[in-house]
Amino acid sequence: MNYEETLTFLYSQLPIFQRVGAAAYKANLDNTYALMEVLNQPHKQFKSVHIAGTNGKGSTAHLLASIYQEAGYKTGLYTSPHLKDFRERIRVNGEMAAKEFVVEFVEKYAQKFTSISPSFFELTMAMAFQYFVEKEVDIVILETGLGGRLDSTNIVIPELAIITNIGKDHMRFLGETLAAIASEKAGIIKANTPILIGEKQSEIQSVFKEKALELNAPLFYADDLVKLEQNKSDSFAFSIEMKNKQGIDELHFPLKGSYQTNNLKTAISSALLLDLPLDKIKIGIENVLTNTHFAGRWQILSKNPLTICDTAHNEDGLRYVVDQLAKTPHKTLHFVLGVVNDKDIGHILELLPKTARYYFCKADIPRGLDAEILQLKANQIGLAGEVYSSVIVALKAAQKAALEGDLVFIGGSTFTVAEVV
Repeated sequence: MNYEETLTFLYSQLPIFQRVGAAAYKANLDNTYALMEVLNQPHKQFKSVHIAGTNGKGSTAHLLASIYQEAGYKTGLYTSPHLKDFRERIRVNGEMAAKEFVVEFVEKYAQKFTSISPSFFELTMAMAFQYFVEKEVDIVILETGLGGRLDSTNIVIPELAIITNIGKDHMRFLGETLAAIASEKAGIIKANTPILIGEKQSEIQSVFKEKALELNAPLFYADDLVKLEQNKSDSFAFSIEMKNKQGIDELHFPLKGSYQTNNLKTAISSALLLDLPLDKIKIGIENVLTNTHFAGRWQILSKNPLTICDTAHNEDGLRYVVDQLAKTPHKTLHFVLGVVNDKDIGHILELLPKTARYYFCKADIPRGLDAEILQLKANQIGLAGEVYSSVIVALKAAQKAALEGDLVFIGGSTFTVAEVV
């Protein structure tokens, strides 16, 4: 098989949650351990930092990977989902895994894995772990997929575990309350291993405290380790105050989403706990876009008309996005909207501005919600707009309709954004 044929095999033969939803979800780690057995336990052959959370884990992972790269470590980075290229999920020092490796891995192991019947995520993670071993990385920054306790990545014993925050997402699998979701995410906490919580949320702090106490895991909160103060003349320059540390007076933060300040604090705190040098923390953060090729978060696609996309796709994430849209000067907001079909989108739609003009569309995946259904649900709460045959057609229509001073935004799903970046 060539690379394209290999990807076709992966997508067609293996259930993938991002595309088909619940059919790909596995409520145990049996397959993962079976895959590791075939591969001679690669998860035990590298050091790692393990990151879970409802929002911000991808951003935090990229920031921390960039810091490690600047500190001279050969750094593996495993994230999901990808935007354009499958190999975005598996990087070493910012470079995607080679196409040849993907082909050779599938050719070598596909038959051996047949009896295991792995999901797409399980096999991809096994592929990543094998790649990191072959590349002899110094550290792997590892983002969970869905949840924590039963996530395929939860077989490592990391140097540090990080939980960015807890919000209501994937409730069908993780629980209906914040406490239930927090309990699932807390499943990545390991015995005698430090755990960092990115955001203090009073209603669920006890979940983490009890789990950490049970496992004798040192518990830290980013809010206790780092204070950020924005420069009044430059909203993306920050003065950093660190507990018992001196060193970073100011850094310029390249991620423009307002919600990214929480991830910045979490990344700096984690780097401090991992004893990374202060000068490398600063330069790693400032160079994250070039070091790790991070994309899709409050990304400006064009300036005439001003066109911005963001992958936020749940209540908490979209609340930040809607707030920042309101603060971004514009006359009319043209909103290209596509979502997935297995979420209760009522609460999400309620957040969106009713004065915007909507361009309803469906991302080109089976899990995408039909645009006509999306329009109907949106109309019921006062969101007006037309249906378009694809994300690209919707975007072109929005940009054509935009007048001087208008703003075009694309969002609602990672997969909607993936078609325009």
